[in-house]
Amino acid sequence: MKAVGPDESDQRLDRWFRRHFPHVSQGRIEKMCRKGDIRVDGGRVKPATRIVPGQEVRIPPLPEAGDIQARPKTSISDADEKLIQSCVLYRDDHIIALNKPPGLPSQGGSKQTRHVDGLAEALRFGYDEKPRLVHRLDKDTSGVLLLARTQRVAGALTAAFRDRETRKIYWAIVAGVPHPRMGTVRYGLVKAPGRGGAGEAEKMLCIHPGRVEETPGAKRATTDYAVLTTLAQRAAWVALVPVTGRTHQLRAHMAELGHPIVGDGKYGGSGQENLGDGWGAQLGGEISKKLHLHARSLSFTHPVTKKRLTLTAPLPAHMARTWEFLGWEAGEVPADPFEDME
Repeated sequence: MKAVGPDESDQRLDRWFRRHFPHVSQGRIEKMCRKGDIRVDGGRVKPATRIVPGQEVRIPPLPEAGDIQARPKTSISDADEKLIQSCVLYRDDHIIALNKPPGLPSQGGSKQTRHVDGLAEALRFGYDEKPRLVHRLDKDTSGVLLLARTQRVAGALTAAFRDRETRKIYWAIVAGVPHPRMGTVRYGLVKAPGRGGAGEAEKMLCIHPGRVEETPGAKRATTDYAVLTTLAQRAAWVALVPVTGRTHQLRAHMAELGHPIVGDGKYGGSGQENLGDGWGAQLGGEISKKLHLHARSLSFTHPVTKKRLTLTAPLPAHMARTWEFLGWEAGEVPADPFEDME
């Protein structure tokens, strides 16, 4: 037993524990709390439980500091460790949010050996286990990507995404200007025949909503879009909300409307010419040929604090250059242009 001192008022149990036993990791503390090995005044507690002076904390047998072997160095290079840590947008005891760079897959595949899931080894920050992905972004899509630091939090966040309790807003530039300037796309999606099950070969086909039920493998998909500003009739800055979360949903839906996302060779063709009629995924000139699709913001209820949290990711370098070239600024548009619709 160890008593809480008079100068240790109103602090979290896990932080008090780490202060007295700095060699014990956060993950180990959470595990001991779950098993009931750590108790306060004889009662079970959580790591976030607030303790006050005079309380008695039961300390289970702990290894000596010298008995804990250093964690073996992972195969992650110093450059990759620095890269993935520089992507951290938000971090607390339960979650980590990244601004995923374009070109980096969320998870590995048959041809992908370098990905966020693998680099997450460099995001332990004192925990016994690496954080877990709870959703994904396409390889070439940048923006907010959420990871859970414990299995319990991962389960809660996965359920929130599944039950559509999160809100994701993407920014993109599309060829031409969609009409009407705000609307909803409801085409179903089915995997194209003859394509691989995953990776770069995968492509989705749009199915009319009335034919989804009769099309084997097709799933319903819904996307809200809003035009934020335009470049004459050649291109538009749009906000996109994937009401459902299907593979390549935003890219396939915008191409089906005749307004593919700029830089999307898979769904919009690789032709450089765009005459303003809405087709052709390259604008030419100073505009990058990379995909202009960015997960701008993610809103969700924190699984532990229960507070609503909105995380916003700055544009990647190639999109920021496009915005600068076109004279567009983030502060000129509403954070959520769909608010009046709800």
